Amino acid sequence: MEKTYRPRIADEILRHKLEAMGAVLIEGAKACGKTTTAAQHAASIINMDDPSHAAQYLQMSDTDPTLLLAGATPRLIDEWQVAPKLWDAVRYAIDHRDDDGQFILTGSAVPADRSKISHSGTGRFAWMTMRPMTLWESGESSGSVSLRGLFGGRTNMGGPNEMTLTTLAAITCRGGWPRAVIRGGARAMAQAREYYEAIVRFDLSRCDGVARNENTTRRLLRSYARHQGTQASIATIRDDISASGDYSVSDTTIEAYLAALRRIFVIEDTAAWNPNLRSKTAVRTADTRYFTDPSLAAAALGIGPNDLIADLATFGLLFETLAMRDLRVYADALGGDVFHYRDKTGLECDAVIHLRDGRYGLVEIKLGGDVLIAEAVKTLNSLSSKIDTTKMREPSFLMVLTGVAPYAYRRTDGVMVVPLSTLAI
Repeated sequence: MEKTYRPRIADEILRHKLEAMGAVLIEGAKACGKTTTAAQHAASIINMDDPSHAAQYLQMSDTDPTLLLAGATPRLIDEWQVAPKLWDAVRYAIDHRDDDGQFILTGSAVPADRSKISHSGTGRFAWMTMRPMTLWESGESSGSVSLRGLFGGRTNMGGPNEMTLTTLAAITCRGGWPRAVIRGGARAMAQAREYYEAIVRFDLSRCDGVARNENTTRRLLRSYARHQGTQASIATIRDDISASGDYSVSDTTIEAYLAALRRIFVIEDTAAWNPNLRSKTAVRTADTRYFTDPSLAAAALGIGPNDLIADLATFGLLFETLAMRDLRVYADALGGDVFHYRDKTGLECDAVIHLRDGRYGLVEIKLGGDVLIAEAVKTLNSLSSKIDTTKMREPSFLMVLTGVAPYAYRRTDGVMVVPLSTLAI
């Protein structure tokens, strides 16, 4: 098996944050590469969940946590959340050392007991989120279209898309888990399925010590997978889970399960964008439902690449999750966020990439096909015309992000048509 480290977009983000702050907290789903990436920048490492020493480490964190912080810097504290008292100890050490780049903390869950943390970390900690690999990081995007370039006004980018629908289906079901990317083949497909089983059987209960029903978890994840890219309400998910009539679950239970799934970074919903508009159109504020990686949705539905090819409607939903994953990673590197837009008239835009300096781009996500791309262009132009440019900038670009268009190119109306396998930071 290949052992060479594949550089991540997070490397540069982490490097900059270490230069500016005393500690950096890297959060994200299990197996997305947090520890491996952090280790590239660390001078010493302690793994808090190492079964050989975990009990001892927990005792030390209660009695004298400074012992765990001793070591060459930056010191990586992996899975720090199992000993929440380390947070204040790190903060105290940073104050007294008075130097940047002292610690890297990684965690695949938010601490269940925050009562042991007395300080927010403001002024000492920087935060960053890691996600599974993008197509650019896995070497499956040509990178001929740069998101940074689009925000910089470059509109002459383009190039062929050599990814077939069959390959895209396989990548969607495999996901961006680094070990799966390296392994390839059937073993790669198995990784997402086993990750899903771990969530159901163990991780969702372990994250906060609350026992959760496996059957409820499976039904909930399956429903969530069916509602990718929608603003499905809790009531809608509840009715979906109970549709067969032989099972019922309360709204409160669903909300608690979803909170736990967010705590372990399995789901990552997208907040609504609220621009200045020429009219008084009411903007819908419900979040859009997404898994962190499309492979988890495929696993929850029990489907593989051939099933996606046979059901292009479902493929389109999961492709949207794949595209949102990549857009979030690229936006992070540019200092931006990804939102969605929907108003009372039904006009919606899948992704709005908004940078901190006020620049933004509008993106519609479509698996492919001339008709769907034409509809997406119409949507983008309609939303763009509604924006009050006396109160905010014009969009830096309008983009249809697609799966199987033969080329990345700029249309005569200025809209970019960009296959995901040509996009990069």
